[in-house]
Amino acid sequence: METGVISTIPDRCKRCYSCVRECPAKAIKVVNGQALVMTERCVACGHCIKVCSQGAKRMREDVDLVERILEGEGENVAIVAPSFAASFPGEPKRVTTAIRDLGFDKVVETAFGADLVSIAYHDLYAEHDSSKPIVASPCPAINNLVQKYYAELAPNLAPVVSPMIALGRFIKKKWGADRKVVFFGPCTAKKLEIEEEEVGDAIDAVLTFTELKTLFAKRGIDVAEREPSEFDQPRAGLGKAFPLAGGLLKSASISGDTLDREIVVVEGKQKALELIQEIAEGNIDASLVDILFCEGCISGPAIESDLNYYSRRQKVVDFVREDLNRTDKKLWKSHVYNARDLDLTRTFEGKSQRRPTPDEKTIREILARTNKLSEEDQLNCGACGYHTCREHAVAVAKGLGEEEMCLPFLIEELQSAYDNLHTAREQLHQAEKLASIGQLAAGVAHEINNPLGAIMMYASLVKRTLAKLECQNAPKEDLELIVKEAQRCKNIVANLLNFARQGRLNLSTFDLNELVEETLKKTRIDPKYGDVIFETKFESPRMEIEGDREQLEQTIANILSNGADAMETTDGEKRLTTTVRRENDGAIVEVEDCGCGVPEENFGKIFTPFFTTKKIGKGAGLGLAIVYGIVKMHRGQIRFENREEAGARFILELPIEQRKNKPIEETEIVAQ
Repeated sequence: METGVISTIPDRCKRCYSCVRECPAKAIKVVNGQALVMTERCVACGHCIKVCSQGAKRMREDVDLVERILEGEGENVAIVAPSFAASFPGEPKRVTTAIRDLGFDKVVETAFGADLVSIAYHDLYAEHDSSKPIVASPCPAINNLVQKYYAELAPNLAPVVSPMIALGRFIKKKWGADRKVVFFGPCTAKKLEIEEEEVGDAIDAVLTFTELKTLFAKRGIDVAEREPSEFDQPRAGLGKAFPLAGGLLKSASISGDTLDREIVVVEGKQKALELIQEIAEGNIDASLVDILFCEGCISGPAIESDLNYYSRRQKVVDFVREDLNRTDKKLWKSHVYNARDLDLTRTFEGKSQRRPTPDEKTIREILARTNKLSEEDQLNCGACGYHTCREHAVAVAKGLGEEEMCLPFLIEELQSAYDNLHTAREQLHQAEKLASIGQLAAGVAHEINNPLGAIMMYASLVKRTLAKLECQNAPKEDLELIVKEAQRCKNIVANLLNFARQGRLNLSTFDLNELVEETLKKTRIDPKYGDVIFETKFESPRMEIEGDREQLEQTIANILSNGADAMETTDGEKRLTTTVRRENDGAIVEVEDCGCGVPEENFGKIFTPFFTTKKIGKGAGLGLAIVYGIVKMHRGQIRFENREEAGARFILELPIEQRKNKPIEETEIVAQ
């Protein structure tokens, strides 16, 4: 994908999307978080290089190519863009000496090519019929943008070569086609320009000022130590002003009065894009439009200068004024005259890279996938690199972006993942506790059962023996208490065994509504729940599910008794409501009580074995722990919440079907 002038350094790309936001052609596609440049869409403006704070965008370097040219046979000519005075602000004339020291035979001002082009523009403007605006074409980034994204405006581009191509053709015609011509300038788009078949034979290589400094460093050349020297002939005239906004008009002697509607001069990315759009919509009736993508060539992506815009402009202006005074006007006119037959024409054609606009349904689906379900959800924060959420959705639909570029969406997903992780960690912790307690219970329960049986048996024997002897002072009530408490211990041990068992589910298909009714019937007849109103709500007459009927009956019985016990101290009506309904592919059983609810400090302890808020002797704290284990064995969920009115609501979620032909063991619960 990235084989063009500009590419991405993966290790430095940090998902900031500044390049996406600033790219005028939307030629950057995010793939797995990496902002990659699509060569076929790139206009080589280099703006992404300027805005990337991490230095993740790089320009193709051609230093090695130029070194091979210098090592070859024949004469080499360096042509230098007129903005060089802003890139080398010390003593510009020392640069010409340093370039010669690299091995170039001649060093010529590209500004002379601008002089030739200016004459062509003067003639073109004079002959213009004003039926459509002429878009000046010295800026290759603008030319690329128009041809690729405003193909209908390609005929508006002035059929005139750039100053670089004009000078390259001049040199090769005058001094021989075998001369190697290397251009030095601030523009990355120039590298793309010389790859065009119609003009590519004029220039052999393009180096930016950044690369020129790299070449100086490789050759050990310090510009500051060189003596100043003049450029070789042909010298330039007002073409030196080309890198400044309006420089073309100045050198072409075309009036650029502020109030003149015939001429429009624009510089800078945003203004350039706005003006081209206005031309495309037919809102501009000017005769000539001079557009520079950068704020003048002095702000090119490879100007390589620490000076601000105004200081760079001042350096170029000072150089132009000083150098023009030393220019031999007669000799200059002679060179211009000798170039009268030089072909300065070229053609432009549309090479549209626009992708079809997606339909509204697709856009809405993408918005919905990033949680933009309504206009209120569209934050339009620009974090993705696009101005609006809708623009981002369109880019995704066109294959130019990823849904994950949306920062708010990522934050929501991260929060959701964190919550799920927190829940899973709690469940794992709970499962580990259940497993460890279960192992302990399994070992202890059998050992306790035997002495408990002996205690109950001998207590009963003593009671019967004393009854036969008609002993008046026999501790009858004490013996009954011994038997009762021993029985309670036996029940606790039985629960421990149920809790710790490693058996499989005995699966069958049954009616969950019927099971709930049967369990409620058994709970209703318990005398201690005589003042409780049991209410049921069934969404449908039948609710068939697959599961272990016996264990699910125990589960529901425990939840019902737990809810009824929670209302023991409740004043007023005691109502226990059980609801059975279907949700998606699962069955839901909700049990609501009117008790005091679950205190917040007990939220993490509810399903912990032996945790209970009941009075001593009222419960062992194993009921909900057993419920939790059974539900997990069924691959279900159990949760609770406090009701707004009063009391708590326990929600049991069970799948309608269990996985076929695979045993479900408690060892699997721990792994989930």
